[in-house]
Amino acid sequence: MLWTVLVIVALLVIVALGFYAGRLLFQLKQQNQRQQKVRDERIKTISESIYTIAKAMEQQQCDLSEGVIRIVNLLGALPILSPPDHKASYPHTYALFVEVSGFAVLEDRQKLSKQEKRKQDIAREQIESDYESKVLSEMPAIKTYCQSIT
Repeated sequence: MLWTVLVIVALLVIVALGFYAGRLLFQLKQQNQRQQKVRDERIKTISESIYTIAKAMEQQQCDLSEGVIRIVNLLGALPILSPPDHKASYPHTYALFVEVSGFAVLEDRQKLSKQEKRKQDIAREQIESDYESKVLSEMPAIKTYCQSIT
C-alpha cells in the first residue's frame, strides 16, 4: 500500500515536471520567434535604407562621402548571424570611408574656423573625385545585396 502511494506521488511529480518543462519549451519557442521577427524587420529596414542611399548616390542626390559613411555604418549594423566580408566585397566604398572618416563632423565641425572648414571641404572633394567612379561602380552590387537579404 505504501509503495503504491509512493509510486502514484512519484508519477504525479513526473507528470507535473513534464508539463512544466513543456510549457517552458513552448514559451522559449515563442520568444525565439518574436526575436527572429524583430531581427527580420530590422534587416528589412536597414537594407531598405542602404538601397535608398546607394540609389541616391548613383543619381548624384547624395554626397559620396556622406553616402559611404552611412552605408558602411548600416552594413555594420545589420543583425545577420554570419555576415559576409563587406570590406572585401566593396573595397572602394570602405577605402573612401577610411579616407573621409577623419574629417570633423557635427559639433567638431562647428568649432572649426571658416578657413579650416573650407580646407577640409577641398580635401574631401578631392578624395571624393578620386574614388567617385570606383565607388559608384560598387553601388549596383550593394543594391543587389540589399535585395537578396530581405
